Amino acid sequence: MSELKNKTIAEIVSEDISTASVFKKYHIDFCCGGGKTVENACIKANVNVDDVINDLINNIPKNNTPSLNFKDWSAEFLTDYIVNVHHTYVKENMEIIHEFATKVATVHGHHATETIEIAELFSKLRDELYAHLDKEETILFPAIRMKAIDQNYQYDKEVISILEDEHEHAGDIVKKITFLSNNFTTPEWACNTFKALYFKLDEFINDLYQHIHLENNILFSKVK
Repeated sequence: MSELKNKTIAEIVSEDISTASVFKKYHIDFCCGGGKTVENACIKANVNVDDVINDLINNIPKNNTPSLNFKDWSAEFLTDYIVNVHHTYVKENMEIIHEFATKVATVHGHHATETIEIAELFSKLRDELYAHLDKEETILFPAIRMKAIDQNYQYDKEVISILEDEHEHAGDIVKKITFLSNNFTTPEWACNTFKALYFKLDEFINDLYQHIHLENNILFSKVK
């Protein structure tokens, strides 16, 4: 158990992505905050470290999908995976969620005022993510692929620091959304659009956490 306490969250999740669900259960950041040890992260989150360790030891993935060993993939292959899986998901779902959020805020904002702020925050996140994905797809990822072809190829790695800062800001926004939505708990009177909004937000943020984890803790460490 002491070995797990002193491991960083990034190391644990990089070895087995299914452990992300354990950290999510305890509201511990495994993407932007992945550099912390389990013990330090638990102290910051005010949770019992032994409970977290026990859940990690007993963690069993809830599906039959084989665990993908991302850390052993080449950087250029990982960029293709991120674009084809995570970027595609983000682009396909942002407008749907934005539409739901706007409708719920308009209809229910007078008695569920948090929905107005959630809609505003998601609109901001959407705009920032469009610009962020563009930087990755047109600047950094092509440079990584070029470097794989020509080892003498040089590019400005300052863009990685910029992207990491943007990840941190996106993380701050989703934490606010999670808090305002009471961890995506809909009121008893919620209509279907309200329920769909919280369901999609929860799904979207789970994907975003895994997306950022792959970049911050695996891809960027390969190419810095």
